[in-house]
Amino acid sequence: MNRELLAQQVIDTCLEMNALGLNQGTSGNVSVRYQDGMLITPSGIPYHKLTPDMIVYVDDQGHAEAGKVPSSEWHFHLACLAARPELNAVIHTHAVHCTAVSILNRHIPAMHYMVAVTGIDHVPCVPYATFGSQALADGVSSGIRESKALLMQHHGMIAMEVNLEKALWLANEVEVLANLYLKVSAVQQEVPTLSAQEMQTVIGKFKTYGFKSD
Repeated sequence: MNRELLAQQVIDTCLEMNALGLNQGTSGNVSVRYQDGMLITPSGIPYHKLTPDMIVYVDDQGHAEAGKVPSSEWHFHLACLAARPELNAVIHTHAVHCTAVSILNRHIPAMHYMVAVTGIDHVPCVPYATFGSQALADGVSSGIRESKALLMQHHGMIAMEVNLEKALWLANEVEVLANLYLKVSAVQQEVPTLSAQEMQTVIGKFKTYGFKSD
């Protein structure tokens, strides 16, 4: 796909992300693999004002094209793409329920079989580090190797998939799971979970389900 079309897809994803209530203002960011690096949203520009020429190319060494400033979180976007070469799109949001669980520094356990969309039996939460820092990128890199979606303590969430459409779907699903987790844990502190054996069965079935990665 040519750059302009891919850049427009990034913008469309941002707009849909906010329309779904997954993000507020300009706080989230979106990237997609392109050539030897990525296309990523710029820093501090409202999504409804974005045009394809504003989307920033950053190469695999972290060098942004001249005259443009990428999102402050470009470090962990690049780290995600390096860690999971089979996946091509990264979405980061401050979705309310995911962020609430991240503030509690908890992972989302196997309370519902849909947790398996991450590729494992829980949604992990990686330790806090300052936004835009290499320390945060290192933590995210470790976490994303384990799971296609994760929480960042006191921050928000990340979802990664083969393309932008599937990454957005995954982000929305994790937000639904976070909402369910908070509702259940408010009633019963120890949230009931499915067995490890059942989750492995579901993970296996998802490999041939509608949102498979091929």
